[in-house]
Amino acid sequence: MATVQLTADRFDEVVSSNDVVLIDFWAAWCGPCRTFAPIFEKSSEAHPDLVFAKVDTEVEQQLAAAFNIYSIPTLMIIREQVVLYAEAGALPERALEELIGKVMEVDMADVHRQVAEQRAAQSDEVQPAAESAEV
Repeated sequence: MATVQLTADRFDEVVSSNDVVLIDFWAAWCGPCRTFAPIFEKSSEAHPDLVFAKVDTEVEQQLAAAFNIYSIPTLMIIREQVVLYAEAGALPERALEELIGKVMEVDMADVHRQVAEQRAAQSDEVQPAAESAEV
């Protein structure tokens, strides 16, 4: 599968309707981005079951800002709507393939449990302040 252009308007739809989405945050003027682009594209062809998306940070500045993208290229991998990986820097082909393998091995039931626990803990931390505000 070829890469898809991802925009703020389509972001939620693409992420929620696909189990695994790899996102390359890039810009046309970025040399390392141009180096990583063919590696990303080749990997997309090798993994037609995964969605490979590109976000042009010059065009989609709000989307890049929402994910705190300060350096490009940045690769983000979202599985079952959870960000499992987000790092700046162009990866060599072998490293990208190894990373994809590791992402696919992750026990997502455990990840979802951890996310739920974190949300509950954050909710508990906020709760006393809200209760005292009501008094």
